[in-house]
Amino acid sequence: MAITMRPSHALRLWREVCVGEVRAGQPDLTFRQAAILLTIYLEPPPHTVRGLAAALDVTKPVITRALDTMGELGLVSRHRDPVDGRNVLIRRTVGGALYVERLGDAIIAKGLELPI
Repeated sequence: MAITMRPSHALRLWREVCVGEVRAGQPDLTFRQAAILLTIYLEPPPHTVRGLAAALDVTKPVITRALDTMGELGLVSRHRDPVDGRNVLIRRTVGGALYVERLGDAIIAKGLELPI
């Protein structure tokens, strides 16, 4: 199902979702962290630091710093690849899955509230 909206409506939706997240006391993720998190949860695994860096066209240290924060929040976990110890595999967590699902629900709910 396609949704048609003007840029001002899309921005209002984004603002309402962001305000809702702030009010709910949810972790403040940067755009970069959110892009990484959504890539991990919406694209099929396996996910590696190297692969995420290539997919988002950023450096590996950028991914590592974001994963440090998201790991502290319990949204992802990292493990050495048993096949190739040079690779770090990023795994989904229950907390991260719940966060992403709740965020999707919040977007839908706010979208239904806004007059178009």
